[in-house]
Amino acid sequence: MTNIPETGRTPRVQIRLVVIQILVLSLLGTLGGRLWYLQIREGAEYAKKASGNHVQQVVQPAVRGSILDARGVPLADNETRLVVSASRTDLLKMKDDGKAVLTKLAGVLGMDPKEVLLKVRLCDAKTPQPCWNGSPYQPIPITDEATARQALQIRERAEDFPGITAEPEAVRRYASPGKSNTAQVLGYLSPVTDEEIQQAQDTDSPYLRSDQVGRSGLERQYDKVLRGKAGVTRYEVDNLGRVIGKAEADAAQPGSNLVTSIDARVQRVAEYELDRAMKVARQQFDKITGTNYKADSGAVVVMEAKTGRVVAMASAPTYDPNVWVGGISAKDYKKLTGKNSDYPLINRAIQGQSAPGSTFKVVSTAAAVEAGYEWDGGYPCTSSYSVGGQVFKNFEGENFGPISLGRALEVSCDTVFYGLAHNEWKKDGGINPKKGQAKDYFFKAAHQFGLGKETGVDLPNEVTGRVPDRKWKQAFWEANKGYWCKTGKKDGSYVERIAYENCLEGNKMRAGDEINYSIGQGDTLVTPIQEAVIYGALANGGTMYQPTIGKAVISADGKTVREIKPKAQGKLPVSKATLKGMDSALAGVITRGTAAWKFGGWPQNQIELHAKTGTAEVYGKQTTSWLATYSKDYTVVMTIAQAGTGSGASGEAVRNIYSALYGVQSDGSIDKKKALLPTPQKALPKIKTDGAIASPKISKDPVEDLQATDEGATAPDGTQPGATTASPTTTNRDTRRRSRGKGSRRMLT
Repeated sequence: MTNIPETGRTPRVQIRLVVIQILVLSLLGTLGGRLWYLQIREGAEYAKKASGNHVQQVVQPAVRGSILDARGVPLADNETRLVVSASRTDLLKMKDDGKAVLTKLAGVLGMDPKEVLLKVRLCDAKTPQPCWNGSPYQPIPITDEATARQALQIRERAEDFPGITAEPEAVRRYASPGKSNTAQVLGYLSPVTDEEIQQAQDTDSPYLRSDQVGRSGLERQYDKVLRGKAGVTRYEVDNLGRVIGKAEADAAQPGSNLVTSIDARVQRVAEYELDRAMKVARQQFDKITGTNYKADSGAVVVMEAKTGRVVAMASAPTYDPNVWVGGISAKDYKKLTGKNSDYPLINRAIQGQSAPGSTFKVVSTAAAVEAGYEWDGGYPCTSSYSVGGQVFKNFEGENFGPISLGRALEVSCDTVFYGLAHNEWKKDGGINPKKGQAKDYFFKAAHQFGLGKETGVDLPNEVTGRVPDRKWKQAFWEANKGYWCKTGKKDGSYVERIAYENCLEGNKMRAGDEINYSIGQGDTLVTPIQEAVIYGALANGGTMYQPTIGKAVISADGKTVREIKPKAQGKLPVSKATLKGMDSALAGVITRGTAAWKFGGWPQNQIELHAKTGTAEVYGKQTTSWLATYSKDYTVVMTIAQAGTGSGASGEAVRNIYSALYGVQSDGSIDKKKALLPTPQKALPKIKTDGAIASPKISKDPVEDLQATDEGATAPDGTQPGATTASPTTTNRDTRRRSRGKGSRRMLT
């Protein structure tokens, strides 16, 4: 019998197990040696080769949403152009930093080589335009106006133009429907910066290096919804740039469309009338300065009285927003920002602020009633008002005797408001009131009317204006006391005497401060949009609405609609009885008051208009014209700097805007077929699933009839358009600059 080991294994099995163990150990040793070789000895070399395999992103820009007027007419949309761009990264790899290539490119494009070279330099604090303020790794557009022939030359001779591309791209187009401009309202685009990319990394709306972002106006305010989301396809490539796999892809999402409350036709009329009024004003002689009026800037706002929606907003001087598309030239940039440019980038409807003149008297009237003065009381409208040796004069020494507050608004009697303000100043404790004594009805009313703060209009960079109350005077005095005390002189020039007075008691409310304030002079500042909100509230029964331009956001396929509802933000601090009285008085301004000479023949019994004129003095400059008006549907506010009186400079222009809205003809009749917008637009335009917009075509320029009137036609009152001679049958206390008494304080700007 064979002896078997206790393990149960035969010698042959044991030999096989030993062999297998040796093989396993050998394999493990070989594998370990190979890993050591790859990871340790040759690790750096293989890591270098592996780095050549990485992910490249191919970006498909999103189509930016259009900005539409209330009927669907594009104010800003996109068009396909041939864009020639340069890769700064590729150019810097060349010995001459790509100068030779860019010079050759300029020859093909018919551009100045110097201009092309300037376009690819990076912007910084010391580098003027033109320059590139976007990411240095993003292709820099040289021109978006290349012809097909030029693009073909560049692409066929790629070896002569390394780093240069010529591709069809969708670029922004600022349309001019009916020749309207809307520049400051729309804004413009420019490339995203590295800083903006980093700031938006962790938000729900990150930027890509290829993005264009809004820099002002609606383009900035609604950038997030207009921009959409770019498509990104990620490819794995080797160190030779060959695609070795597709990682993932995100489809582009087009931006939504913004429907505005702007009506392109009314916008066109507003722009035309503002421009024309300024030109006419420059032809008028200013007896105070002995020169013609400069009329160097202005603004007009047309707003729905019952919703706060802006129908038109024009600012002058203006510009063509298309100059920003594809990068702005040095010449164009200088025109927009140079010392002699009059700064057309400023939207003076929301950023221009000046003393409101007599248009402010609606605030003072409300304050007087709140302080306890009777509406029908007999307040002396004398030729002048004296306070402590200072004489504050009424216009041309007019004397209407005892009149009501309503009549004071109609004829804009300054001395009535001087007396009311002076009485309140004395009740408040004069120049040294006791703690808690001052009621400050006149200043509180201004704040309650929404002045001294932003209206909340959906445009960036709105300014607040200023209410010069006690708090402001104290802060202003503390900030300027050192300068005033250093430069002020008791017996010096006017400016030096004012500085001397301010040094001593600039933080105190003096009688002259409150007197001038009551008629919208002194240190008070308002903007046209603030005035529009106030007069809109007077029109609708007392509700102040937040002014809006955006009306709805509609997705690119038209399926999602988000309407931007009107938003009330307060009530005027007046009773219904006072509101009714003010409404009647302001209607009287049109028929028998300071604006009557410009509105003679207006069909007041069919379309009742209300108005308040204003002529604001500005130290060192000519007077500013203000005209604030309203009907049951709209409020129209126009202001022109250095243009003379309220009705004289702006009356005819404002009348023509209302005529265009309601179809009022030169003889006072109404042609409904010619009415642009007799009632506010309510319905939203239709956007189809394919992105097409159902909008009407503007077949006729809405100002053609107005231009025909310019050529020799006469206004209903028998005067030539732009004439400033008053009809002897009307009260025309607003046709010339009023004269203040010696010692009266005026706003320094």
